[in-house]
Amino acid sequence: MRLKKTEANENYATVTSSNVDLLNVAECSPDTPVKKDLIKMSGSNIVLVCLETGQEIPPHPEPYAVVFVVLQGEGVITAGSARHRVKPLHLISIGKDEDRGIRCDQRMVLLGIRDDV
Repeated sequence: MRLKKTEANENYATVTSSNVDLLNVAECSPDTPVKKDLIKMSGSNIVLVCLETGQEIPPHPEPYAVVFVVLQGEGVITAGSARHRVKPLHLISIGKDEDRGIRCDQRMVLLGIRDDV
């Protein structure tokens, strides 16, 4: 399953303020999980991921490390061979080339901070 990228995020946003309400800028879709690119910095990218209840991103490897912080909702995040039940303010770190996946049990908004590759 591929994540839907929002149209406004063909290019990364320019940060003009350090005060961003992440839950207000999160965008979800009933059809597919949505990834919204927020900031690209030297060495890392910051994104928001939103899943509606019942949606899933199956476990798959990626060539970068990532940290997910759950802002809203509940579900299960796969990190390598481990599965972690998560709720708001849980943090999960996943290494480069490790499997990662997300199953949403209650509408989720996650902040993702990943290596820039």
